[in-house]
Amino acid sequence: MKRTRIAEVLSRGQIGARYTVMGWVRTRRDSKGGFSFVEVNDGSCLSGLQMIADQGLVNYESEILKLQTGCSIQAVGTLAESLGKGQEVELKAESIQVMGWADPESYPLQKKRHSFEFLRTIAHLRPRTNTFSAVARVRNAMARAIHAFFQERGFIYLHTPIITGSDCEGAGEMFKVTTFDLNHAPEKDGKVDFSSDFFGAPANLTVSGQLEAEIYALAMGDVYTFGPTFRAENSNTSRHLAEFWMVEPEMAFCDLEGNIELAVAFLKQIFASVLKDCREDMDFFNRFIDASVIPTLEALVSQDFQVLTYTEGVDILKKASETFEYPVEWGADLQSEHERYLCEKVIGGPVVLIDYPKEIKAFYMKVNPDGKTVRAMDVLVPKIGEIIGGSQREDDYDNLLERIRGAGLRPEDYGWYLDLRKYGSVPHAGFGLGFERLIQFVTGLSNIRDVIPFPRTPGNLAF
Repeated sequence: MKRTRIAEVLSRGQIGARYTVMGWVRTRRDSKGGFSFVEVNDGSCLSGLQMIADQGLVNYESEILKLQTGCSIQAVGTLAESLGKGQEVELKAESIQVMGWADPESYPLQKKRHSFEFLRTIAHLRPRTNTFSAVARVRNAMARAIHAFFQERGFIYLHTPIITGSDCEGAGEMFKVTTFDLNHAPEKDGKVDFSSDFFGAPANLTVSGQLEAEIYALAMGDVYTFGPTFRAENSNTSRHLAEFWMVEPEMAFCDLEGNIELAVAFLKQIFASVLKDCREDMDFFNRFIDASVIPTLEALVSQDFQVLTYTEGVDILKKASETFEYPVEWGADLQSEHERYLCEKVIGGPVVLIDYPKEIKAFYMKVNPDGKTVRAMDVLVPKIGEIIGGSQREDDYDNLLERIRGAGLRPEDYGWYLDLRKYGSVPHAGFGLGFERLIQFVTGLSNIRDVIPFPRTPGNLAF
């Protein structure tokens, strides 16, 4: 079947040219003059293509007058200038073939507006709505822009393991992977004996590809991962998913300052790209979801990112007249309300917060000379707070060994990671960005479950 996508017809179609289009009916309006207006969308863009079907078509009364929202059709016709409002061109149909019917009594997308809560219950049909088709196109464009950003800079795209034996974050909130019958798992000394399991040891779904990415960074210079990660955190909130995608670059011969420079350039290029390549969809989000998404992105593309130390940030927050839900004290992790206050009320733009207390950061972050803080960075933006977290990695063997022990981890589980500090260690750095949180920020959607095609959350394993 040869067809022309509606996006191409609307953007580059030639008046008088003949096209074959296929898609799903959005609306049908009948005129007293013996013809009907049928709007069709194929998902290639937000706009639909209006076609005019007159009573001269052989199946006008038998099929076209029975078309309902959700039916799929193939239409052949000639492109013409439209005399009606709302569209510049329309297709004068020579033939319309019904490919699949949709029963109007049971098809759940008859109304123009549905709540997002309802649409989550029909995840197999919600891509047909304006909001979720726009999310899918923006997600696709942002993924393409992410790869372009790193490829243009000579980074190697690395596929890190999804099944792992290590816990990068040390939090323990990991999904177990096993072939055991859970009702009859072998035990030894009162514990499950994994020696006879598939891998011969406990295995988990990864929470991050960072540690493995460091292996290749310390051999090839600059690498990045972009793949699924998993966290068994029983949080049923609008900000958490059990399965999500992470972007994680790792750079050899790089310090904290270089890490910040790359992160800022990364965000600016992604925002500029989506504004350029997804303007119709972004206009939709700006009109119907959040009227500030386009102005916010445009501002971030042009603004400088102010760098503050964690200590400076805490001092500012403690002197603030604002009443926070969570108290601010040096040594406590900052909440989104604190991060947003710094961005929105103090700086008036994005902030990079650095040098956090080592007790609240991961074991792999490089300790500063003061012995109290680490070379960590969090990139904060208005409306959500942290959007990127990263650090210069600890490159000293003895310091790393001490940090691993201090985190309550077993050094023998990280022998290979320690080896990297024994054989040609170099300063290196990297960061992580949650892809879904970035899409949330760009689209203005308030629930993270609405920016991933099939959300995995506690109690939800649909599809």
